Amino acid sequence: MALLIVILSMFYLGLMGILLNRLHFLSILLCLELLLISLFIGIAIWNNNTGVPQNTTFNLFVLTLVACEASIGLSLMVGLSRTHSSNLVGSLSLLQY
Repeated sequence: MALLIVILSMFYLGLMGILLNRLHFLSILLCLELLLISLFIGIAIWNNNTGVPQNTTFNLFVLTLVACEASIGLSLMVGLSRTHSSNLVGSLSLLQY
């Protein structure tokens, strides 16, 4: 029960970090990673409690998606910092050429 509270608090901290702190692109990426890691830990614990060994492939799938999201996010941040010379989300605009 205590582990469930820790996982839910990690999830809500990540969600509140995304909703309240949208100034820097890196902070949004870190909060998104916290969301996905808490989701991964929750799914892993749920699979461990059910005792079905076939569910471990879903854990690996979620972990692969988390790694892909991190690499794509970091590449977007590098591109943002090269083109706009900052990582502020407010400097992004779709209307700029």
